Amino acid sequence: MDAFYESNLSGNQAMRKLDQKKALALFSGGQDSSIALAWALDRFDHVETVGFDYGQRHAIELGARLAVRRELAASFPHWAGKLGDDSVIGAAGLKEIGETAMTHDAEIRIADDGLPTTFVPGRNLVFLALAAGLAYRRDLGVLVAGMCETDYSGYPDCRQATLDMQMEALRLGTESDLRLATPLMAVTKADSWRLAERLGGEALVALINEHSHSCYRGVRAVRHDWGYGCGECPACVLRARGWAGYRASQ
Repeated sequence: MDAFYESNLSGNQAMRKLDQKKALALFSGGQDSSIALAWALDRFDHVETVGFDYGQRHAIELGARLAVRRELAASFPHWAGKLGDDSVIGAAGLKEIGETAMTHDAEIRIADDGLPTTFVPGRNLVFLALAAGLAYRRDLGVLVAGMCETDYSGYPDCRQATLDMQMEALRLGTESDLRLATPLMAVTKADSWRLAERLGGEALVALINEHSHSCYRGVRAVRHDWGYGCGECPACVLRARGWAGYRASQ
């Protein structure tokens, strides 16, 4: 893939070199993106965040984003100076494409095509394209995202092969050396908590447990040992299972 990419960029224009010490984290406010943000802050000199408002049923996550950013800066001063601007980009067209359980009051179940009804077609591809445009404008060389194909709901746009192809198109389309890092791609939910512990100890684990939001139904009134949520949707089930596995190994 890299050789093909380089050959396509060897024509009239030189490839734009973005700052590889600066990153843009795709940040929803959920468990995975919060851990990915901490991972980025541990590795890059400057990290900005971007979220997306697409009319999601669990819009409460947009508030969780602000809480996680605030608490990270307060609890980890050595990261606070690296944490840059936050942006929220509207992507309401995803809701208008068609009804899903993520954007409408619809039943959460496995559909006839084998995918959960929470699957929003093209969502992550749109997010990456919008993030790439922002990164290009702000000279941020690395996109950081929390996609995972180990413990996940089966979304095809979370898989490594999909993301590789999307990034190839984005690099060609911007004629830049933009990269994507997905630190959770090959780890289980339990291992993602272990990664958080390695990055920031029990303080980071507790922070993400308390302030991040994963529940697809947007339930924030019920507190479990693994965080807030309805306890029944796929996101809650995955989070609860991962937390139990993490705690069992301690």
